[in-house]
Amino acid sequence: MSNQILVFLIDTILGLLSLALLLRFYFQLLRVPFYNPVSQFLIAVTDFIVRPARRVIPGWAGMDMPTLVLVWLLECGILVSVFMVQGYDFMSNPIASFGVIGMLGMVEIVKTTLYIVLVMIIMQAVLSWVNPQSPMAPLLDSFTRPFLTVFRRRIPPIANVDLSPLFVLIIIQVLLMVVAGVHKEIHAMLF
Repeated sequence: MSNQILVFLIDTILGLLSLALLLRFYFQLLRVPFYNPVSQFLIAVTDFIVRPARRVIPGWAGMDMPTLVLVWLLECGILVSVFMVQGYDFMSNPIASFGVIGMLGMVEIVKTTLYIVLVMIIMQAVLSWVNPQSPMAPLLDSFTRPFLTVFRRRIPPIANVDLSPLFVLIIIQVLLMVVAGVHKEIHAMLF
């Protein structure tokens, strides 16, 4: 019982920090407006760890690589902590264990990214029906536009209804199934 509580706390606290860092990375990558409360919150919450990392890890091709590396390290830290609490012995084969943990960390980032896009698209669709003038609308539009534009170019609105979110959500669900399969295969390498 106490192990379950410890795993829950580790996963929740470090998972929320990882989510905040990943959102910060994507907000910068997708050029989401800087002057909105969500962006300001993400910067305030994550600056304590991103600023020192920028002194050590350079950016690459206009991407905030220090933030992405921090997300990966946090995801790997969560996995190591959870496996250690569950009694896994990393010292039996440390090189293979940490290689598998590194791959699982990347899979977790992809899975979290897919869930972020899924939630953002659903939020945007709901807000477009309920309150299209919401202060969140520009933020959601900036974030989802690259994903929706691919389908908007090829599929015109039908009776003024944009079906592109539906197609993106279907593709995300398929990708989540693929990611779950990859996660299971990599996890099997560890045990």
